[in-house]
Amino acid sequence: MATIITDLKDKFRRGNLCIQLIYINVAVFVLVTVCGVVLQLFNLPPWGWLSWLELPASFGRFLVQPWTLLTYMFMHAGLWHILFNMLWLYWFGTMFLQFFSAKHLRGVYLLGGICGGLLYMVAYNVFPYFQYMIEGSFLLGASASVLAIVAATAYREPNYPIRLFLFGTLRLKYLALVVIGLDLLFLTSSNAGGHISHLGGALAGLWFAAALSKGRDITAWINRVIDAVAGLFSPRPRKPKMKVSYGGNRQKDYEYNARKKSQSDEIDRILNKLKQSGYESLTAEEKKTLFDASKR
Repeated sequence: MATIITDLKDKFRRGNLCIQLIYINVAVFVLVTVCGVVLQLFNLPPWGWLSWLELPASFGRFLVQPWTLLTYMFMHAGLWHILFNMLWLYWFGTMFLQFFSAKHLRGVYLLGGICGGLLYMVAYNVFPYFQYMIEGSFLLGASASVLAIVAATAYREPNYPIRLFLFGTLRLKYLALVVIGLDLLFLTSSNAGGHISHLGGALAGLWFAAALSKGRDITAWINRVIDAVAGLFSPRPRKPKMKVSYGGNRQKDYEYNARKKSQSDEIDRILNKLKQSGYESLTAEEKKTLFDASKR
């Protein structure tokens, strides 16, 4: 078991950001599922606590749990839900990284989820059709984030060829239009909240790509916040301790200074003798000392 965990950690570190996002989503799904199973074994409501991680349609409840605007985009309702979202994230996240940076992917994933969640809440509170559904409606899933990645890539490379099973090769812009068009057609379906959030995510992706083409990165603030938060938890490099030696070094310094003082005094004596009696009055040893001092 320890080896498996070590391998997963190693693959997570070595993988690109797209792979890391998939790992995070899968890890959250597994953890939530296991918690649900454990609660059910004790005859406790298995999923009631999830409402504190899912994004509520009610603004009143959202004010009590504002963190759900981030947590909901890593939650999934079931195996098929996470499977399709992660497949799309892998396909289009890998494609996205061919044209944008890893930090852009991180920023667009979160920006798409945030915009999708906000549009979901606004739509449920503005349109009378949803007024009877507000209190019991919650949003979860990475779909809005994935659609933001799809839309941004389609804007950047609209003619990128996509090979689809049974449909052949299709340009990316047409695939994006079909997906967005289907979300518009099913705005009043049983999964209305999901389709609304998809549109919010797609709009965020288009907004990002259009702004970046003009030299403005609207995800920069998201990445600054993430880096700042990550910096709080990353270990700070330790400053090397200064080694202080006593005794021996002090003795060496004292001897060195004493020797230098003696040499200086000797040179001063020889120079005074030279000044008073001339060069011929110096002994051979004094001449050598003076000559050596002149070379330093």
